[in-house]
Amino acid sequence: MDIPSNTGSAPDIARLHDAFRSLRVGLSAEIVGQAALIERLLIALLADGHLLVEGAPGLAKTSAIRALASRLEADFARVQFTPDLLPADLTGTEVWRPQDGRFEFQPGPIFHPILLADEINRAPAKVQSALLEAMGERQVTVGRQTYSLPPLFLVMATQNPIEQEGTFPLPEAQLDRFLMYVRIGYPEADAESEILRLARERARDALQAPASGSARMPMADVFAARKAVLDLHVAPALERYLVELVLASRNAARYDAALARRIAWGASPRGSIALERCARARAWLAGRDFVTPEDVRAVAPDVLRHRVLPSYEATAEGWDGDRLVAELLQRVPLP
Repeated sequence: MDIPSNTGSAPDIARLHDAFRSLRVGLSAEIVGQAALIERLLIALLADGHLLVEGAPGLAKTSAIRALASRLEADFARVQFTPDLLPADLTGTEVWRPQDGRFEFQPGPIFHPILLADEINRAPAKVQSALLEAMGERQVTVGRQTYSLPPLFLVMATQNPIEQEGTFPLPEAQLDRFLMYVRIGYPEADAESEILRLARERARDALQAPASGSARMPMADVFAARKAVLDLHVAPALERYLVELVLASRNAARYDAALARRIAWGASPRGSIALERCARARAWLAGRDFVTPEDVRAVAPDVLRHRVLPSYEATAEGWDGDRLVAELLQRVPLP
């Protein structure tokens, strides 16, 4: 079967691949032992989506998004979510200017192209909901005025699986705004030894990577790469498999009646869109101009774990979104 190539010229596509390959290598050198997180960050960047990352403290979640922002021509802001945080602390507020006799809007940190929402589940629902419009519509409404967000707008939110006292779990509508929900673990022994070496070097030399003056990727390259991702070939049979995987989360009885009873709610069409975009981005990062079933299966857990909800009975039996998605991947036949 003939596979169509990207619509962009070969030299341009090759240059973009080289740029993202260099970006990935640079991030891997700075964020050791978290290859999966780095790949997911790049997938979110290419797929124009947002990322929710869960992991224990000290696993370089904040460092990873900072490192990415420092290598792009994009401003970065970090917001520490706390119980006393107000929506205006995130979106901005109108300030009265008596000398002009008018209100002037002062933008909040949400207007930065790359935003880190640190420990997002520590803020109450009113603050969490302030992100809904921004993440879904790429705009913020304050009073009667609506303000557009930057063309590049990437939110990475973090939460840790411990210290759940005093937290406010994200509602399903908020979770669904995230392209992927990524869970990360501790690094291997060799990676941790490399982390120690890097920490010693930075402490000794008092350096902050990347060094000032390092080349930063232009936003034009990011948008060109996103277009190239959308030009990748997806075979009709693979598209049917992708859709069937999502449909099975809503009607698992076609494959297993017991599994169907364990699923309270399946993924929406937004899940299908996210699954395809992430599979495309993964294939493009691998240097291919077509998507494979392995691309779909590799990103499916991160795309679907927060969109496939277990029933009360399944939760009592120890089932969660990860296990449900794993069962769906086993039962839906490959193309």
